[in-house]
Amino acid sequence: MSYPAEELTNKPFAAQLSNVYLSILALFCFKLFIKISLNLLTYFYIVRGNRKEAARISAEFYDYGSWADRSPLHDAAGQGRLLALRNLILQGHNVNVMTIDHVTPLHEACLGDHVACARALIDAGANVNASTIDGVTPLFNACTVGSVPCTEVLLENGAKPQTPTFHPSPIHEATSKGHSGCVEALVTWGADVDMDIPHLGTALYTACVCQELECARKLLREGANVQKGKSLESPLHAAAEKDCTAVVKLLLDFGADINARNMEFQRPVEVAPASSITEGFLLCWGIMNQINSVAMLFCIFIVITIVIIFIINFRFFIFG
Repeated sequence: MSYPAEELTNKPFAAQLSNVYLSILALFCFKLFIKISLNLLTYFYIVRGNRKEAARISAEFYDYGSWADRSPLHDAAGQGRLLALRNLILQGHNVNVMTIDHVTPLHEACLGDHVACARALIDAGANVNASTIDGVTPLFNACTVGSVPCTEVLLENGAKPQTPTFHPSPIHEATSKGHSGCVEALVTWGADVDMDIPHLGTALYTACVCQELECARKLLREGANVQKGKSLESPLHAAAEKDCTAVVKLLLDFGADINARNMEFQRPVEVAPASSITEGFLLCWGIMNQINSVAMLFCIFIVITIVIIFIINFRFFIFG
């Protein structure tokens, strides 16, 4: 007697895989058909002048928790079509409508650097702290593309400059992309420059890994801890390993410890590429530090000697 499970097991793997792809294709076609039908129906009611019915249909199929991929608001916000966006808002469309992944129109506007659309959505009540299923906020999207205007608009309207530890961090994202303007805005509105994410480290460490000199300088001027990196790995270790001499010099100018040890008990000079400019620079810096230390000790010795001689001579002069 043959069982369905046994029949499925006995089928070639290629045949089973093709069935999966056919199922996915059928589902995609069905969703596309439904979406086109809904858009046509909405358009029909708008043409007929029944905007309330059009808004009701949109709200019913595109509201919270809907499986629909994108709403007309998402398209208008993502493409920067401000007039169309305002018309949709006036028709009663929900500005906080979400896709399957909880992406809102405000996410799309910020990702496209459309500050006017973002402002219109916020004025209509959009949630500035809306989060996707991956923890991405509109502020994170603004920092991804380096949109300082969108970043400032969001922060001015209550967006949180700092997210929970295991969520995508706007300041780390801005730093990794080299968007120093966004970094400055975030810090101004209260973001912690020393925020430490276990798998990323601090924002300064991220700047060193990504070789973003201006972001590193901005963070250090805002008070970032020059020694705090990722676990025992200091920012100087990261910059040395990437052979970024400019960042290495910046860190040393701000007091980075050239003799700091990482998990492997290595100093920054030991993780720098062999025979690289950075390795040579660190070696020279270390030698200069030793010379300065010796010179300092010698000066102290001379001063102490002079003081002792002066005291002896003074006593001899007083007491004969």
